Order: sequence, then C-alpha cells, then structure tokens
Amino acid sequence: MKQLSLDRNTFKILLSGYIIIALLGAIILNSSWASVAPISFIDAFFTSTSAISMTGLIVKNTAADFTLAGQIIILILIQIGGLGYMSIGLFIYILIRKKFGFNGKNLLKESLLYPSTEGISKFFKNVVLFVFLIELIGAILLTMRFMLEMNFAKALWFGVFHSISAFNNAGFSIFESGLTPYKHDLAINIIITSLIIIGGLGYFVLVELYFFQKKRIQNLSLHTKVVILATISLIVFSTLIIFLLEYSNPNSIGNFSIFDKILSSYFTAINYRTAGFNTLDMSALHDASLFFGSLFMVIGGAPGGTAGGMKITTLVVLLFYVYWSIRNGRVRIFNQEISQETISRAFIITVGSAVYIVIAVILISLLESKFNFIYILFEISSAFATVGISVGDGRTLSLCALFSDSSKIIIIIMMLSGRIGVYAFLLSIFKEDKSTHIKFPEGKIYL
Repeated sequence: MKQLSLDRNTFKILLSGYIIIALLGAIILNSSWASVAPISFIDAFFTSTSAISMTGLIVKNTAADFTLAGQIIILILIQIGGLGYMSIGLFIYILIRKKFGFNGKNLLKESLLYPSTEGISKFFKNVVLFVFLIELIGAILLTMRFMLEMNFAKALWFGVFHSISAFNNAGFSIFESGLTPYKHDLAINIIITSLIIIGGLGYFVLVELYFFQKKRIQNLSLHTKVVILATISLIVFSTLIIFLLEYSNPNSIGNFSIFDKILSSYFTAINYRTAGFNTLDMSALHDASLFFGSLFMVIGGAPGGTAGGMKITTLVVLLFYVYWSIRNGRVRIFNQEISQETISRAFIITVGSAVYIVIAVILISLLESKFNFIYILFEISSAFATVGISVGDGRTLSLCALFSDSSKIIIIIMMLSGRIGVYAFLLSIFKEDKSTHIKFPEGKIYL
C-alpha cells in the first residue's frame, strides 16, 4: 500500500506537470508572433495539449495558421511529450552535471515506465541516444525525398518536422492537406510508418533489442517478446480488415490498384493504433471501418513509449487470463506466470477506459447532437488513445474544430489523461481508501 500511495502522488505530479506545460504552450501559441492571425485561447490550449500529449488532433491548420516560430513551438512540445518532461529535466541536469534526487528519479521511472529507479539515469541516456538517432535517420530520409519537389532548406525543415512527429506518434503535419497527396508514394508511406512503429514499441523494448543484437544480454524479456509479437499480429490483422472492408469502396481505396490498396490499408492500420497521419479521407470510410478503427485506437501501442491507448500488453494479459481461466489453469505466457497484480491492473485499465469513453461519448453526443454518432465515437477514441486521426471537418482540420468550447475542454481532458495513461490518471484523481485495515464480512454475488 505504501508503494501504491507513492505512485498515486507521483502520478498527480506528472499530470499537474503536463497541464502546466500545456498551459504555457497555449500562452505562447496565443501570441502574435506564433500565429498568423489571432486565435482563441481555447484553440491555442487545444493545440498545445494535442502536441504535448502527442495526439495530433488539430483545430487550427499547423501549416497555414501558425508561423514558423509557432510550428517550432509545436515541435518542441511534441518532443517534450515524447520523452516526458521529467526526461527533459534529467537531460538538463546531466548537461550541467547536477545530481538527480530520488523523487526526480521516481517521477522519471513512472514517466518512462521503467521497472525501478536503479539504473534509470543510464537507461535514460540510452533512450536519448536512440531517440535522436532514429529521428535523425528519419529526417535525412524524408529530406532526401522532399528535395525532389522543393529546395533543400524547405525539404530539411519538412523532413525534421515529420520525422519527429512520426516517431513520437504525434501525427502533426506542416503540409496544408496533410499526407493525402502522398497516398501512392511508397517512400513516404514506408518511412513514416516505420518511424511510427519504432516509436510505438516503447523505449524499454528498443534498448533491450539493441543490447540483444549486440549480445550484451542473452535473452529477451517476456515484455519485449509480447510487445513484438502482438505488434506484428495487430498490424497484419488490422491491415487485412481495412483491405477487406474498403476493397470496393470507391470513395476510399476502391479505385486503387491492388498494390496501392494494400499500401493504403497498411498505412491506415498503423495510424489507427498509434499516430494521427492519414492519406485517405477518413469520412469516406464505411461506418464498419470507423468502428473497427475506434476499437483499434483504444488498444493503442506499447507502454513506455510514444503511443497511447490501453496498450497492447493490457490486451494480451486479458486474453491470456480468459484463456487460462476457461482451462482452470494458472495464467502464463511463454511458460512464465503472470502476477495477480498485473492482471488486476489490466482489468482496472480496461474497465476504466470503457467507462471513460462511454461518459465522454454521452456528453459530447448531447453537446454536439448534429454529428453522426460513429464520428463522435471515432473522435473520442482518437483523443483518448492520443492517436489524432479524424474524420475531419470537411476540409483539413479535425472534427473537433467544429465542436463547442465545452466539447473541446472534454477532449483536452482526454488527451492529457491519455498522455499519462488510464491507470495513472485514475490513481491521480481517486483518493486512497483509509479503511484497508478493517475486516469486512464476506458477501456473495451470483454471476
């Protein structure tokens, strides 16, 4: 209980920190030098929150409504969100050769979802190295591609921006029409999706894969094995589902060649789970595809990285729990038993996510009754899972751009809570039970 109490306080600090950073970002984006024309504070706050939570839902066109300075601020917020503000704090401490206290290390541990505070500084240094190296490679590849149609300086800026945005699963683009002009471009599709997948694996998995490849560790952990296999399985499955559901839809991929149908299905499948880029008009997809997308967005990516949602590890634990419960066996994966604490946490995350989404859907459906229900569900799932993909407002913005300020505030809350995770958010808002030492009579409920 002492550890849970410590985590509860830590999560409160993390949530408060992200709210403060989002507010500061909003103040800057609301200034005259950051935006082309005056924007409301709520829109600036929405944009700042979307960036720090790496969501990508936009109520203002990043390319048209913000100056270069504003775009740089958005990119900085994305990078802070990706590494976690405590990580940035540690990075500064390292640069000025200061010691990081226990409380700071504990915050960093929860921010990066690292198992313990022991070795956290060394782990963080590896994370920073990996992040900037991957983003650099992505920026170089994208710059080379963009140079085919623009000058070097512009290509470099577009390459850097989209590499950081993609790796951090943010989905922000400085093309006025997003990536829709590149729906048939193999290079753009592969580079962007590769960055998204790598970022969505989680920092722990990336570092462990590197050490394993260098033979510095003999075996991969259960967590890494589950994340890799689940990620591959979900990518293949979701690509196939989108391909089949939209195969004959003339408004989406129906008129594409077989290769382009597969490419667009793959790109959409990747972005359904973790990022907010799109090469298709999402409003043109069948309702079945949007509903399927909502479910996949809620699943999300892997913990400890740049993706949101319930996390694929939560889904795997629940599926194996159901399987072994039916067989009346002890829950195990790859012959390793799963603790009751992990199973309980998976249930809390799942139930909490379901309740959270249902409440938000009901509220926004009442506030925005003019919109299709499936569109609202899709938008809320996107915000909750910090995905950012949207059916749009009929032009280049997210559907949220048409929402009232009250609805935008609900979406902002969902994006902020999605950044620290469902479990952390629930612990940060609910008080600890003080009667744990009291023995209550046992009751029976029939199921």
